[in-house]
Amino acid sequence: MAENQYNEDSIRSLDWKEHIRLRPGMYIGKLGNGSSAEDGIYILIKEVVDNCIDEFMMGNGKRIDIKLSDNKVSVRDYGRGIPLGKVVDVVSKINTGAKYDSKVFQKSVGLNGVGTKAVNALSSYFMVKSFREGESMTAIFERGVLIKEERGTTDEKNGTYVEYTADTEIFKTHKYIVEYIDNQLWFYVYLNAGLTINFNGNKYFSKNGLLDLLERKTNEEENKYPIIHLKDGDIEIAITHDNHYGEDYYSFVNGQNTTQGGTHVAAFKEALVRTIRDFYGKSFEPTDIRASLVSAISVRIQEPVFESQTKTKLGSTEVSPDGNSLKAEINQFIKSQLDNFLHKNPEIADALLRKIQQSERERKDMAGVRKIARERAKKASVHNKKLRDCRIHFTDEKKENNLETMLFITEGDSASGSITKARDVQTQAVFSLRGKPLNCFGLKKKIVYENEEFNLLQHALNIEESLDDLRYNKVVIATDADVDGMHIRLLILTFFLQFFPDLVRRGHVYILETPLFRVRNKKTTKYCYTDQERFDAIRELGKTAEITRFKGLGEISPDEFGGFIGEEIRLEPVMLTEDSSINKILEYYMGKNTQERQEFIIDNLRLEIDETSEEEEAIIKEKETEAV
Repeated sequence: MAENQYNEDSIRSLDWKEHIRLRPGMYIGKLGNGSSAEDGIYILIKEVVDNCIDEFMMGNGKRIDIKLSDNKVSVRDYGRGIPLGKVVDVVSKINTGAKYDSKVFQKSVGLNGVGTKAVNALSSYFMVKSFREGESMTAIFERGVLIKEERGTTDEKNGTYVEYTADTEIFKTHKYIVEYIDNQLWFYVYLNAGLTINFNGNKYFSKNGLLDLLERKTNEEENKYPIIHLKDGDIEIAITHDNHYGEDYYSFVNGQNTTQGGTHVAAFKEALVRTIRDFYGKSFEPTDIRASLVSAISVRIQEPVFESQTKTKLGSTEVSPDGNSLKAEINQFIKSQLDNFLHKNPEIADALLRKIQQSERERKDMAGVRKIARERAKKASVHNKKLRDCRIHFTDEKKENNLETMLFITEGDSASGSITKARDVQTQAVFSLRGKPLNCFGLKKKIVYENEEFNLLQHALNIEESLDDLRYNKVVIATDADVDGMHIRLLILTFFLQFFPDLVRRGHVYILETPLFRVRNKKTTKYCYTDQERFDAIRELGKTAEITRFKGLGEISPDEFGGFIGEEIRLEPVMLTEDSSINKILEYYMGKNTQERQEFIIDNLRLEIDETSEEEEAIIKEKETEAV
């Protein structure tokens, strides 16, 4: 009973760094391992760079230098520099900063004085230097504890330099995926035309803002009309339609990429539909207007209200002190600017009308097929043997772990059985394929409804109309690491890229990495994902270790599988580079050019030689066994 007593000794006060390290999720969202763009290591970079962006927005410094090497990140801006007497306070005292004064930082991203302090507390090493008018101040911390501070003179230009290493006590297993950083830096320059960012030898610069963004994100040959780019004051938009299915939105608030949208995106969608209906004088369905839409919207507002510390969804309803709602401001902007543009550009207006009418015809043609498919899916949902659902979904925004929700797509009952028994029933669901799915490259979307397996998968994800109702944050393809497994993986990716490309573009699709080997002795068991990890395990456990090669997921027992899909899960994100054309990729890999692919494989086939020692080779030959 004494252990459960509630008295004065039960009350504990944490200082700022203890609280951040004990509850990092409150400050940077989920920790993750670097496989997702929302993982903590990228939020740390963003928190530091955001301060540099705010300096640029206030007209101070047009260049930011960023380096990443051996897990050490450094960021240098050329703004005014932190006032020297406040350097330590700014990075180590909560609610300390200049951004509470709207006269200094009119429309800043970070307003609560937490960001850089979180980076400091969650870093094993953190250094900040400020340069102002020939003087400098340096402060060095370890896990938020001040180790050294030094004032001196300098020849450096004014500005601030931050260098840190993410603490492996907090981020236990992590790796940086440079493509995520690359994508974020491009967004920074699109939203801040004239800013130059240098990152590991690469230069990022944009002259035309959101116009450049859409030119980079779309293929000019596939666009139905030239990109419409409108900007006035604190609102900027870019719009076009292409051939892809669904809707694609890039949204920003004060330069922050709001990946989960918010009030500004909802207002934009509504205003777009209303304006187009009024312009053409026809009551088009909203889905016909927005089908195949690719757009970007940026707003700058004072004191934005976000729904989380990571600022991925805007909750603000006010845009200015005079009480004008954000919705009203955006509606007025679209109504006047877009309407004027379409009147002045009749060729683009005609092309837009043809695209809407095409979407309308396609929707009506598919109405009957959809109705039958929905009835079939509704019946299947009662006794859907393919789906083992979880209790929490991505749409449950009020639940903290909704970002951890994932759907494993597996091949066959054997693999799905192991994952189903080992999974976390709160956040992990399983969808079982019955074999190799159809190669749907070049087929119309009608096949999604006519093919029972595709229809049930679409129904499980709940992405028929758009990604707004996606039920799982991560869609994980879990197939065997053999030829058949790779083929199934390609067929599933073809399905997503052909009909739901936004699912991939927005970073929701992953490949599950599972161990290839198990090395164990009587005391220790190690699971190895590469040959090198296997060799390291053999060295550590000795020559008597037993080596097992896993051929399929079904061979791994549920007890073992639990360790591979828990906290230490290894996921490889499926990413599209900026210059990727989905049609060209699918045409080459999944089209009918069999001979061309065969010649490519033959010409590029190479033998990888294992650089193993004679001792290791002898051990492997003597001890390796295969799981049957």
